[in-house]
Amino acid sequence: MEMTEIIKRVYRQSVFVLIPFAIVSAVIEWKRLPLSILIGGILALANLKGLAWGIGGLVGTGQQVSGKLVFFSLIRLFILFVILIILIWLKVINIAGIFVGITTVLIVLLKEGFKAAKDA
Repeated sequence: MEMTEIIKRVYRQSVFVLIPFAIVSAVIEWKRLPLSILIGGILALANLKGLAWGIGGLVGTGQQVSGKLVFFSLIRLFILFVILIILIWLKVINIAGIFVGITTVLIVLLKEGFKAAKDA
């Protein structure tokens, strides 16, 4: 199974899990929790795409880790932190919701990774 296929499966399954989580969480706290879960999931998926792009560039060329790859990884991490800090400062999101969204994507990624390793 190719890396892009795994990422597409993670995207699709994450959406099918994140949306019901957000709907159910609206019962608990309807103002910030559902949006926080969705934002956490979107940020985790965006980070996954950035990681796949960086690793694909590294593996595709067969080179060692370059300074450019490390620089772009740090920039990506910085952008994620800035987005989170701004959203927390504006009180748009809930920390627990962000945690649930990111963890959901991580669990789906682990499940697909184990499945791909088993099939290989």
